[in-house]
Amino acid sequence: MSWDAVVEMLSSPLMQRALLAAILVGATAPIVGTFLVQRRMALMGDGIGHVALTGVALGWLIGTWADLVPQDTLAIPGAVVAAVVGSIVIELVRERGRTSGDLALALMFYGGIAGGVLLIKVAGGTNASLVSYLFGSISTVSTTDLWWMVALAALVLVVGIGLRVALFTVSHDEEFARASGLPTRWLAITLATLAALTVTVAMRVVGLLLVSAIMIVPVAIAQLYARSFGRTMVAASVTGVSVSVVGLVLTYWNDIPPGATIVVLAIAVYAVAAGLRPALRRPVPAHDPHPDLPDDVVLAREDTRD
Repeated sequence: MSWDAVVEMLSSPLMQRALLAAILVGATAPIVGTFLVQRRMALMGDGIGHVALTGVALGWLIGTWADLVPQDTLAIPGAVVAAVVGSIVIELVRERGRTSGDLALALMFYGGIAGGVLLIKVAGGTNASLVSYLFGSISTVSTTDLWWMVALAALVLVVGIGLRVALFTVSHDEEFARASGLPTRWLAITLATLAALTVTVAMRVVGLLLVSAIMIVPVAIAQLYARSFGRTMVAASVTGVSVSVVGLVLTYWNDIPPGATIVVLAIAVYAVAAGLRPALRRPVPAHDPHPDLPDDVVLAREDTRD
């Protein structure tokens, strides 16, 4: 790969939009994923992603009725509304305990996919119309899509980082957060809304079916080495940007799907990092509280006699 080829790649308007989208997704998704992992709701992104598919189809349907060109002009706004509503419903169901969180997510999985397929048919489209949203199609990111992504990513970053202490507290120990006087319900709903916005930001890059991976896998990589929540968040965000950009560059030179490439690359990095961790781990020396005194306790085993 020559320098001229790199300049040509960076000079392409399509690649410029794609790179910016990849950076936005790689930076924002792991930040929200860090809270979800801490809260043991790593699969929440999947549930929201399925609901967002219904929003995409609903936006497509409204665009058809309004004779908008292209028909999917309102796909992202529709996904945002559906994802936010779905995430809040999941959180309220989990909080009230009328059904388990797993069951609520399962209902969202099935209902979201079924609703999307049904509505896209009513809108006059086909299931193929949803493929780019299901698996990602970063090459089709338009300027309008990019502006949506910039706005949503900025909101996620500002709220996620600004409220990181409170969100960490409610994610780590909700009972302690409630006892401390924090508005746990509103913080939980805020976190669910951030997850919904992150899903809609990432759906054009990795797709709704793979969005949870880019939220969670970089966090899993960071947790192998980071020793604090803040360092985990930073390391996960850097890892997310790295795998997103590298995966996108690989798809520029090879005819392979970008969303799947980014996710597979992230999983490969996790495998390598997990394999190297034992060799890189520093042994913890034994601590003697009284190094100046001889050991005053001797453990001995007496032989037992019949």
